Amino acid sequence: MSYEFIRVEKKGHLTIITMNRPEVMNALHPPTSKELDDAFNAFDADPDAWVAILTGAGDKAFSAGNDLKWQAQHGGEALHKAMQELKGGLGGITFRFDLFKPVIAAVNGLALGGGFECALACDIIIAAEHASFGLPEPTVGMIAGAGGVHRLPRAIPFHQAMGMLLTARRISAQEALQMGLVNQVVPLDQLMPTAEAWAEKILACSPLAIRATKEAALKGLALPLEQAARTRFPGQVTLYQSEDFVEGPKAFAEKRKPQWKGR
Repeated sequence: MSYEFIRVEKKGHLTIITMNRPEVMNALHPPTSKELDDAFNAFDADPDAWVAILTGAGDKAFSAGNDLKWQAQHGGEALHKAMQELKGGLGGITFRFDLFKPVIAAVNGLALGGGFECALACDIIIAAEHASFGLPEPTVGMIAGAGGVHRLPRAIPFHQAMGMLLTARRISAQEALQMGLVNQVVPLDQLMPTAEAWAEKILACSPLAIRATKEAALKGLALPLEQAARTRFPGQVTLYQSEDFVEGPKAFAEKRKPQWKGR
């Protein structure tokens, strides 16, 4: 599939999705979100795609978020309608609650508004040293409605989150690291190699076990601890019935690397 506003690269079981509008800080207008939605749909459906990295083109911005110029020209109702038509919502990922393949955000600059919300929707966040994060929507009469107001208080301590949400304060990559919001901060030239190194560590594991782990972790958050621990989620059932469930212990016993098939 060809794209105008994003790039998609495949490296074995790894898919790299790049928001590609550097001239407008990779801002997300509906055509970009539609392409991202299509890319994540394809990633989710591809049995050979096990891990994804989401990043932005250039060295200034991961994404500056919702394209306010597009919204000013077309109106808020047009934006709302366009987002309703996408499975994953803004950025193709912010409302994608049934994707249990892991996604890594490689934040190469500003991650503001919807851009920050896209990063928050990922499982692991690697940030360049000059990256910054914030939800400035209230300064333009809006709300971080693509999950930001809900994900941020779940990601960091409540009062830290409310401090950011209610003041629209932007934080540095180092401050985000101290809050536990990002996993690692690296120089820009090490950003993608580091993100790919994290992906490789995930790819060394059983893909079905990884998906079952993510599904249980996310769905379990909404349950009391005992109920969550006693629940066997669908991904676990799939894992226990798979060839990989046999291969893992067998490879360990034979002192060799497992040959995962994802089935």
